[in-house]
Amino acid sequence: MKALVNTGVEALEYLDHADPVATAGEEMVQVQYSGICGSDMHAFLGHDARRPTPIILGHEASGTIIGGPRDGTLVTINPLNGCGTCPACVAGKSNICADRQIISMPPRPGAFADLVAIPSDNLLVVPSRELLQSAALTEPLACGWHAARLGLRSQDAPVSGLKTVVLGGGAIGVGAALCLRAMGVEDITVIEVNPLRLETLHSIAGFQASDGKDVHAPAPSSADFVIDGVGFVATRASACELVKPGGVISHIGLGSGEGGVDVRRMTLQEITFIGTYTYTAQDFRDTGAAIFAGLLGSLDWVETRPLTEGQAAFDDIRNGRTAAPKIILIP
Repeated sequence: MKALVNTGVEALEYLDHADPVATAGEEMVQVQYSGICGSDMHAFLGHDARRPTPIILGHEASGTIIGGPRDGTLVTINPLNGCGTCPACVAGKSNICADRQIISMPPRPGAFADLVAIPSDNLLVVPSRELLQSAALTEPLACGWHAARLGLRSQDAPVSGLKTVVLGGGAIGVGAALCLRAMGVEDITVIEVNPLRLETLHSIAGFQASDGKDVHAPAPSSADFVIDGVGFVATRASACELVKPGGVISHIGLGSGEGGVDVRRMTLQEITFIGTYTYTAQDFRDTGAAIFAGLLGSLDWVETRPLTEGQAAFDDIRNGRTAAPKIILIP
């Protein structure tokens, strides 16, 4: 098969690569759409020791099962696989299984390739070919669904009246905002500092977009609920500043590992901070159902490029040259 291989820091090569092997309980999927995630970018920049080169990145994918009794079935891939037997997995929280695996991280090759092998239980059937591109967004949107669900269950006030802020206008932030809307939240502001991307956000229904400095920018101590979809020092500091006393912060972003959290203010004002990692299997299924039912909008804010142009796509994201919250690569 052909694959886009991360061969070194800021280096991707479109190469011939051995086909993956589907073991017992797995199926082979011909990849048709595969999105570029922030974690792929971290690996590309050499910031993720969990993804040593050479490696095939990519874990946001949809495609078609080839071979076996379900040959030809359209599916989207839940890339996260728990052990199935530990207390976390038994409780339905395979996302925090100590032995979890995810495609694009050893020992599982990723989805920037023609083919990927994945456990059958990790495949969600897509009801029509017209939804297959949107279905590739199930994984990143499920991260937002999970963060929104956990944060909203910690609120005392009715959901519809909450003032919410999402930091970051990439697919994680946009997805979180759309999930909040689907869950009944009405007052949602997404803050994005890239002017190209901000312009795109203004065209997406369901929330208000701001650069954090304009007339739509939320005031300090005004938000009941803040979702940090970026995870850098500056965004964590903003989250702590924007959330009001007794409010909630859901932290998804993995931009950096330290700094920005005002622990003194969080203590004095009884602010709840929730670390949220990926999603549960039920979150993934619920997100897919919401996509297929049209509850998260048209999802037409993506840009598609051939997998052969993967290096250029990563470079454009790295340098802020793309207006789309998500670039999807097509093998």
